[in-house]
Amino acid sequence: MGTFHARAVLALASALLFIGCSGEESPGSSGTSGDPSGGQGSKPGESTSGGPSGTTPSPPTNVDDGPAAGNPAGKCVVPAEAQAESIASPKTVVGTGTPASCTGDAFVAAVAQGGVITFDCGPAPATITLTATAKVFNDKGPVVIDGGGKVTLSGGGKVRVLYMNACDPANGGYASGVPGNCNEQVTPKLTVQNITFADGSVKLGNVEGGGGGAMYVRGGRTKIVNARFFHNECDASGSDVGGGAVRVLDFPQGGSMSRPVFVVNSTFGGKAGYGNTCANGGALSSIGTSWSIYNSVFTDNRATGTGANAGDGGNGGAIYNDGNTIALNLCGTLMESNRANEGGSAIFFVSNDRSGTIALADSTLRNNPKGTFETPGFPGLYVLAKTPPQVTGSTTIE
Repeated sequence: MGTFHARAVLALASALLFIGCSGEESPGSSGTSGDPSGGQGSKPGESTSGGPSGTTPSPPTNVDDGPAAGNPAGKCVVPAEAQAESIASPKTVVGTGTPASCTGDAFVAAVAQGGVITFDCGPAPATITLTATAKVFNDKGPVVIDGGGKVTLSGGGKVRVLYMNACDPANGGYASGVPGNCNEQVTPKLTVQNITFADGSVKLGNVEGGGGGAMYVRGGRTKIVNARFFHNECDASGSDVGGGAVRVLDFPQGGSMSRPVFVVNSTFGGKAGYGNTCANGGALSSIGTSWSIYNSVFTDNRATGTGANAGDGGNGGAIYNDGNTIALNLCGTLMESNRANEGGSAIFFVSNDRSGTIALADSTLRNNPKGTFETPGFPGLYVLAKTPPQVTGSTTIE
């Protein structure tokens, strides 16, 4: 094991006792499984401006002033399957060389057709503000969205940006053709790379299909490479809603460790005023999903709910993971100044049957202040798993 600095390191036996005696997801938890709907869940609709509470959306974020994608101090080797996809033969090029030609409608139409999507919005950075959510259709093959490092997709504080759901028959039929198996499918496949998502907003209430202000994904495979997520949001309260930036639901019967969501060289927040917010998982939220995260940054994200799982959320300031045989692996990643009103200001990780694992390598977690509860000896983390967090390399937790 490498260097491990903790603000308060308690005896390992004490940490194990804390984990083993809980028997619930979190203090005050209802004790429900990671799939309260029995595998089907709600069928999300589109967001409405301001949501059920009628709140006024925040002004758009100035993405030009935002931090770069990724952690420059992160040196972890990225596996081939997690790297960017080729864009040598795009199916659709959005735009004809000017910012005005890069419209939200053109982008939505391109995503509906599938394939590799690139942009020609002129030489300067361009922001495309959507008035409707772009949907990946199950029968259109893999989708690769590449912004060339110059394109921002904005929800304008009113709509979710991107939606993919292998279990939604309205999205071109079930991916497998068999509704009961839709969660098991490896299609459709979605990659977003070299792009920024800003001001995505979805307010559907406390429902499983809620969350994911920038991206909502159920089933299939997903990869995020060289991307930035600024000021995306979902409902501020609710135990069954999460993912201000990205929400992923998987529910594989045999576990998801062999097919993680890859996040590579990406930034969620990055500085004050740019963080993502939701009731749970200010940046990322998932059920039944594994994640492999490389050389990325999570700062200034917040879980805004209260009361934990028995109330209205507030778990996982940056990352919320719930399920059974799931894995969260962080390598070369910085997590700083994330906040949760309840558990796990940096990470909330609960494996209900204690078969899941969490590993931190060559990463830095600091100044993620304790909410109501956290795992002793691991500041900013709340973990119920097969073992305590596995910490290696030059990881610092303080």
